[in-house]
Amino acid sequence: MFDMQSSALAGNLLSDALDAPTAYTDAGTQAAPVTTRRGVAQIHATGISVDFTTAGVRNRVLHDVDLQVEKGGFVSLIGPSGCGKSTLLKVLAGLQEPTEGSVSVAGVSPVEAVRQRRVGLVFQEAALMPWKNAIENVCLLMEVTHKHRPKAEILARGMDMLRLVGLEHAALKLPSQLSGGMRQRVAIARALALDPEILMMDEPFGALDAITREAMSDFLLEIWERTGKTIVFVTHSIDEAVFLSKEVYVMGTQPARIIERLPIRLPYPRNEASYSAQPFQDAAVRLRRLLKEGHSKGKPA
Repeated sequence: MFDMQSSALAGNLLSDALDAPTAYTDAGTQAAPVTTRRGVAQIHATGISVDFTTAGVRNRVLHDVDLQVEKGGFVSLIGPSGCGKSTLLKVLAGLQEPTEGSVSVAGVSPVEAVRQRRVGLVFQEAALMPWKNAIENVCLLMEVTHKHRPKAEILARGMDMLRLVGLEHAALKLPSQLSGGMRQRVAIARALALDPEILMMDEPFGALDAITREAMSDFLLEIWERTGKTIVFVTHSIDEAVFLSKEVYVMGTQPARIIERLPIRLPYPRNEASYSAQPFQDAAVRLRRLLKEGHSKGKPA
């Protein structure tokens, strides 16, 4: 299991997966693009189940999950604690091999997509190196993966990323001198520095206060609209899921599973007025009902 705290580069999936053993036998096989009614699926998962064994007892933590994310899409995973959201994200990111089912990311296995630097991961904790300033943290992965690239080019790319997240003025500040929201912006800049096609984000705003969280949602949508990245976003927040997403996958428990894919009929660009729009209210009511039903009506595996 991936130990974020023990990884010196835990702010991005590439920190571990670039050197990780291949978890899938077809990691280098280019798959044909998967086409759905919504377009070409950049992420395609079919029949994903994950079992963990503890003290000789097998426990199913994810059951028969199907998921498709189109290129340039913004998809959120929402559900109660223990419903397998983070486990599913790890499967998509190549950090957890499924017990059953298949996954392709950008036409290859998740591990191979990471090796090709198509995937970046952002965690709830920014996991910045405390002795390095903001620009040094942003450049860290580039220094590891582009060892022969001139330092001036790496620094210029790092500054471009800080500028993208609105923190060029804080380039020389240490993490201890940054607010929680600013630290997460640095983590996002670090993930974007290698120009991945896909960002996978595991409750990146969960530790922030409500006002900062809303501001970070505005910021993330702006980044998404400017870069065209595909984003898979794990959250516990109904409002956050509705505000950000094109689609929301709702997860239930007992067993942990997808109970519905909910398209969000709220036009972009979104802003503060979007929270009071009728499509937002309709989606929030529907999500709340689904979450309650999924939590209370789950059947043992």
